[in-house]
Amino acid sequence: MELASSAFADGQSIPRRHSCEGEDLSPPLSWTGVPDGASSLALILDDPDAPGGTFTHWLAWRLEPAAGGLGEGEAAPVEGRNDFGATGYRGPCPPPGHGPHRYFFRLHALEDALELEPGAGRAELEQALARRSVAVAELMGTYER
Repeated sequence: MELASSAFADGQSIPRRHSCEGEDLSPPLSWTGVPDGASSLALILDDPDAPGGTFTHWLAWRLEPAAGGLGEGEAAPVEGRNDFGATGYRGPCPPPGHGPHRYFFRLHALEDALELEPGAGRAELEQALARRSVAVAELMGTYER
């Protein structure tokens, strides 16, 4: 399974428009090679370089494998609570002068749809993923202020 974005290549800089300094829109994402039998997808976006430890920027689930992706700024069918305390996408926003941070988009293929309620937190999502994830694809971008 592969995860990509037309906005940036793996390991490259995430455009400003997808950050807190820009329009704060989620980047377009596309996926291919979802395993047969996967009925749903879930996405986690985090920054492991945040000063206080890994910071979650986006939790999303009930993504349709056949959709092949999400457009720029498109909300996922169900979204969870990020570490900003909001639901949905919030883009890169590292402390100024802190150097480049890495942002990992991890897409999980699931054997069945998650029954989590909108606004669920990362711990709840990860607990559900541990029992259902059959494959994972990763895309990493960087951002610095």
